[in-house]
Amino acid sequence: MRRRTVLAALLGSMAAGVPPFAHAQNAPRKLGWLATTAQTFKEPYSQAFVQRLAELGFGEGRTLIIERRHTGGRLETAPAMAAELARAGCEVFFFGGPEALLLGLKQADSRTPIVFLAIDFDAIAAGHVRNPSRPEGRMTGLNAVQSILPGKRVELMKELLPGARKLAVFTNDHTGGQLAVAQEAAARLGLTLHPIHLTGQPFDYEAAFAEAARQRADGLIVLASGLFVPARRRITELALKARLPSSFQTSHWTEAGGLMSYGFNFPQMWRRAADMVAALLRGGRPGDIPVEQPATYEFSINAKTARALGLHIPETIRIRVDTLID
Repeated sequence: MRRRTVLAALLGSMAAGVPPFAHAQNAPRKLGWLATTAQTFKEPYSQAFVQRLAELGFGEGRTLIIERRHTGGRLETAPAMAAELARAGCEVFFFGGPEALLLGLKQADSRTPIVFLAIDFDAIAAGHVRNPSRPEGRMTGLNAVQSILPGKRVELMKELLPGARKLAVFTNDHTGGQLAVAQEAAARLGLTLHPIHLTGQPFDYEAAFAEAARQRADGLIVLASGLFVPARRRITELALKARLPSSFQTSHWTEAGGLMSYGFNFPQMWRRAADMVAALLRGGRPGDIPVEQPATYEFSINAKTARALGLHIPETIRIRVDTLID
């Protein structure tokens, strides 16, 4: 409750009709947004982020300029892209994704406040924030730790496929911690996991699915990574073609044809990040905005895909589903 109270105080004047910032008549404020790929800016959760900023008085093109940069999937370019944002005179930096983006922004300059949405890493465990309740330095945000989610996806796959013996798992260089959690859950359930590590952009998904077929996998789990997201329609199409039940981290994968997803509610998280960005643009300090851990999970199943795979969704699963796509 304290976290939301802090932000409510910082943003309260907006609801009262107060101009969103003192010098609104002179120039809009400027936000620097760093992403993994260009596709990120088009995603529904990104649109929710921009919409929430507008609701709070920071409408793009009117009272806010958003400088967007992306790495094109090559995370080694993050420092150069972040440096461009710093040269553009951005007043707040924002990103949602892997640690490489945060490292790039920290390197770009030493003063600009940062709002992070740490999806593929733990910002607290990595030492970027030592006191989540009162963040020191210049950054705050949401720490979307994947600590239990990969294991939960393994459990749900086993429940849906009680006869399964082996699951293929797509990993990359940024999903190692998730893989360990998935392997622990699989061992507990008597399942074998076969990791398929994808390296080098663009990823060779056809080769990955060929490997899953050679291993006679009964299902597929794709670990959470922004590097996989741009190819989600290709991945879900290949999974269906290979007749592999598939599991992902968010509902936009099931909307693209994946069988099931379990994870954080991404639009809700990004709207929350917009609250934090708006608070900083209004002159708030990162230390007054506690780091939050998302607590809302979303379970989604694509019933059309289940029928195409000849799968029956047990009632024990159906009653727990938040979104059933048909």
